[in-house]
Amino acid sequence: MTGRLSGSGRLSTRDRIIGAVDDVLAADLDATAARLQEISPVAAELIDPLRAFTARGKRIRALVTWWGFEIASRTPADPEALARIAGSVELLHAAALVHDDIIDDSDTRRGRPAVHAAFRDGHRTDVWEGDPVLFGTGAGIIAGDLCLSLSEEMYTAAGLPGLLAPEVVRRHDDFRRDVMVGQYLDIRLQAAPVPAADIAARAEEVLTFKSAKYSVEQPLLLGAAIGGADGGLLEALSAFGLPLGRAFQMRDDELGVFGDPAVTGKPAGDDLRQGKKTVLVGMTLTALAEAGRDDDAAWFSARLGAADLEDAEVDRMAALMRDSGAVAAFEDAIETRMHEARGALEDLRTRADLHADDVELLDFYVRTLTHRTS
Repeated sequence: MTGRLSGSGRLSTRDRIIGAVDDVLAADLDATAARLQEISPVAAELIDPLRAFTARGKRIRALVTWWGFEIASRTPADPEALARIAGSVELLHAAALVHDDIIDDSDTRRGRPAVHAAFRDGHRTDVWEGDPVLFGTGAGIIAGDLCLSLSEEMYTAAGLPGLLAPEVVRRHDDFRRDVMVGQYLDIRLQAAPVPAADIAARAEEVLTFKSAKYSVEQPLLLGAAIGGADGGLLEALSAFGLPLGRAFQMRDDELGVFGDPAVTGKPAGDDLRQGKKTVLVGMTLTALAEAGRDDDAAWFSARLGAADLEDAEVDRMAALMRDSGAVAAFEDAIETRMHEARGALEDLRTRADLHADDVELLDFYVRTLTHRTS
């Protein structure tokens, strides 16, 4: 797992990190499949969809976990051990996605069948007994739980010194707990009646705990804590990671409406079909109300997530988002958060004594997360 660093800086390149994490994930899943095979010839079936599910991805959480350690520590870690820490983060993410697809009743992920859908379709193809939907859901939940267990195994197996330090334990606990709380906040927001004027604020709360913190800030802080970061450095990293995580998720919500299915791997307007009360939806309803377009706002609210929602209605919703000015305001909000992250990066440069090449690498990461098409 050798590889050069970013020019004259101390941060490892994206390619080096992604390659190392890919190798560890593949090797550990193969080893787990062998262990499951000893339990039963069919038990290893649980690994097949997980292997395909984790084989690809942006590795955005693995990257900042690794970089967080390198920013904080002046002592290089064993690359394989660091890859296991970063890989454990990826497995936690995979578990969250497997369960999220079940919760959202979403059949696709990254252009492939979601894990529960793959189990369901296999049941149908092989003409097994019972309800294929129930089997797929049950097998998907179990596969997600197995991912959580494997994440813990990989984290512990890294064997890095300091994993039991109080600050490291707290950061690891926060990381795992908050995403689950955020997931509940999300499904509650979708289920409970919420005044249109309050949707944007409630959705921002969900966005923060379900995605923003867990996508960037918390893995960054976990890696830094393992690397021995002090309180001041952790605060500086948080100031960089939290607004970036928010901008990342806001871009994801925009792509959930306007993204190209060939690139996102999701149907166009998927969030509207699922009735997602996102920040963008809240801003649209507020903009329509402020413009006195109460009929449009009422129609939008009534049809959002309707079981019989037609393609033409999805198109009309998207048009209302644009011509109400909500999309433009939403883009401005993304840019504001991106600039907050860049401003914090300048402070981080001084506090952590980062080389210009390291700052350039992190700035590229900012642009990758905020200006993307998938």
